[in-house]
Amino acid sequence: MYSALNMAKYTINKCTKDRCPISNLQLQKILYYIQKEFLQHGIMAFSENIEAWQFGPVVPEVYKQYCGFGALPIRVRYEVDIQSNDEKIINPIIEKKRILNPWDLVNDTHSAGKAWDIVFRGGIGDHQVIPQDLIKSKG
Repeated sequence: MYSALNMAKYTINKCTKDRCPISNLQLQKILYYIQKEFLQHGIMAFSENIEAWQFGPVVPEVYKQYCGFGALPIRVRYEVDIQSNDEKIINPIIEKKRILNPWDLVNDTHSAGKAWDIVFRGGIGDHQVIPQDLIKSKG
């Protein structure tokens, strides 16, 4: 298992190196999809909570680190060690999701009946933790 910040650094680094930088909004959604995929394999990608915020699932620690970029692309390079078998799970998610419009990612995670929607409940659950079992089962 990794820290959410290391997973974020890996994601940012890959996108920067591949000349396809992402915004903080995209980063948050990609982390969510990575966690979901790992949970469906019976393990966690990272232990930090994901919360239901207005614009979708957010890892607060990662948000705080990168919110200063606003909607601008995050172009930073890091040295991050991710095991090659984990890269095989992570890289296709990054490559598929980073090319999508950020608002399409928001719309997907906001879909009725999905984990974010169940927790957020029209704002009543704003900033509440999305349980991992819900992420795994409802996406």
